[in-house]
Amino acid sequence: MAIDAELTQEGIITNSPIKKLQKFYKGLSGLPWIWVSILLVVLVIPAVFAPLIAPHDPYEGDISIRLAPPVWYEGGSWDHILGTDRLGRDLLSRLIYGSRIALFVSMTALLVSATVGTTLGLLSGWYGGWVDHLIQRLVDIKSSIPAILLALIFVSIFGPSIFIAISIIAIFLWNRYTRLIRAETLALRNMDFIARARVSGASTTRILIKHILPNVANTLIVLATLEVGTVIILESTLSFLGVGIPRPIPSWGVMVSDGRNYLAVAWWIAILPGAGIFFTVLSLNLFGDWLRDHLDPKLRQVRR
Repeated sequence: MAIDAELTQEGIITNSPIKKLQKFYKGLSGLPWIWVSILLVVLVIPAVFAPLIAPHDPYEGDISIRLAPPVWYEGGSWDHILGTDRLGRDLLSRLIYGSRIALFVSMTALLVSATVGTTLGLLSGWYGGWVDHLIQRLVDIKSSIPAILLALIFVSIFGPSIFIAISIIAIFLWNRYTRLIRAETLALRNMDFIARARVSGASTTRILIKHILPNVANTLIVLATLEVGTVIILESTLSFLGVGIPRPIPSWGVMVSDGRNYLAVAWWIAILPGAGIFFTVLSLNLFGDWLRDHLDPKLRQVRR
């Protein structure tokens, strides 16, 4: 029967919509240049060349043209291709400058969190003993504190700012690097090439930097790539809640928050920055999956 033909020996329907979506996702993840191109178009290129690309000042508005629709709607204008927001500010310009904020915050936060987390992971895995216990207890304490609660505490003390947003995200992410790098260091420190480096008189600092760090670099790169999407979502969430990037800075999260009350009459104010977040994170995750498959020796052997 037709139904039986669709069933495998395990009783799973191979032609189900879920299976088809999984196959489609795997096919897309094997074409990283498509997602890198989307990422460049959506995030990197507009962020770098924002002053040259943006048609208007993202902070200046004209209240007489507030909630103007995109150009393809009746009443739309080519002067404001994607329409305007509640204050008459050009939405396209704010989206372009929003990509700059997303890129700056994500790169800075990842650099700080990766540096701190990797350093602590190397020390924890190499020394062991009380050093390892102390660092792991710090990781446990940090893991028990929700990011939103941490953000509320920081904002209530210092007020919202880009620096505070970066600090919150860096504090939220460093423990992920610490746990992973610690595990890699524990596996590497008893290997023969490390023993030879010790016998040759290499210092601990030299062993960690010259021998162990290069061997965990692939893992570090893949994790950082996958975490960029997490950082963008976290920054947008904090900004949406009012504890991240302060207004009137054109953050995508702030733009979604500003447009949520106008979905019935001006959906583009919230939907377009939300689409920017969606496609950027999707591109980064797919690229990270592809990078992991090609940098992980175990996965390369499986493919062969």
